[in-house]
Amino acid sequence: MSCAKAATAHQRDWLKGLRGRITAGEPFAFVNADTPHELFHFMDVPMVTNQWWSAVISAKQQAPYYFDFMEQEGFHAHLPKYSSLGLIAQIEGDAARQPWGGLPAPALLCARASSDEHPRIFQRWAEETGAPLHVISAPAVPDPAPEWWAHARKDWEALYGTARLDLVVAEMRDLITALEALAGRAFDEAAFAAYMAAIDRQERILEEVSGMIAAAPQVPMGIGEQMPNVMIPQWHRGSDWAIAHAERFRDEVADRIASGESVCENERIRMMWIGAGLWFDTDFYRAFEASHGAVFAWSMYLPFAADGYIRACHGDPLRALAARVSAMNEQLHQPPWVNAWLVREARRARIDVALMLIPEHDRFSGYGSLFAKQALEEAGVTVIEIWSDMVDPRAWDRASVEAQVKKALDEI
Repeated sequence: MSCAKAATAHQRDWLKGLRGRITAGEPFAFVNADTPHELFHFMDVPMVTNQWWSAVISAKQQAPYYFDFMEQEGFHAHLPKYSSLGLIAQIEGDAARQPWGGLPAPALLCARASSDEHPRIFQRWAEETGAPLHVISAPAVPDPAPEWWAHARKDWEALYGTARLDLVVAEMRDLITALEALAGRAFDEAAFAAYMAAIDRQERILEEVSGMIAAAPQVPMGIGEQMPNVMIPQWHRGSDWAIAHAERFRDEVADRIASGESVCENERIRMMWIGAGLWFDTDFYRAFEASHGAVFAWSMYLPFAADGYIRACHGDPLRALAARVSAMNEQLHQPPWVNAWLVREARRARIDVALMLIPEHDRFSGYGSLFAKQALEEAGVTVIEIWSDMVDPRAWDRASVEAQVKKALDEI
């Protein structure tokens, strides 16, 4: 897709600028994926995301070295690799081995307590670098509604609970105070409301694309093309460029569908990929088209753009942001949130087979997987468990996994 190339080029140029700002000594934040990135973007504080940094290290084929080092240093085997790879690289200390020649000490660290490990990982990062740490709480919803997406856009106060939102807003206000000091300017809540409205506009465009792909007679593009067209605009969500790119993406998908283009002419099996990207082997997503007419039609990134992000402001943009981040990880990975969402998405996209990436040692991403598998199987979807990690290739045996998947596809 031409728009995928455009998105990748834009991100490449933007990353050069980000790298330049950071290596020139501008204060930056190092943050977890499920923290309120909107505050950093709005205040123009440079930001590196922990899990993205892990994906970059993995894509550079450096992860095996660092995970071997991690084990030699005595870290326990259940440390979540996606969230700890950057810390291990920091502790190992050879900056020349890392992308960008390593990262300087951040001016601020931010994590969400979405698993027991994350605050401790970031505490160690603070000890290593001397950076102040802000932790956003993740208090449990006592009675979570399985069909959360039906309520989250407008009725989020009742869905997530007043006391829970009060806590997250208070913690974000503390974070804003720190960002004001770094940026040298005050937080403008009226302008932030306009920014949040622009994000909602972008997500509604991506929702159109998600519906178009789900309803198309054949899949007009694989998830390898979907991901850059979704994830890169999400990285810049609410900006003029991101909204314009989402529109280009929508228009190109519509043109593909209208002209009858498809990823695989002999498509007969539609698949969904459940979990984060397989960042060290993204070619895997095309492995079953020629042999079985099996196409990956779905990954979480495109449909979650609408369900996970659109939140009515109700005159309080910070509270709407708290509603966005207060259960983000839980909705993607934990029952009962994820079970009903995946079943709904599988039905909407006419999915036959789901490949479920289960990172064995990652409580953040993997511990609810088998509950989701059961829900999908009860809905008539064949589920194939892929026990691997998204950034650790040491135990990845592609030939064995392909044989496992092809055996299941033979029976469809």
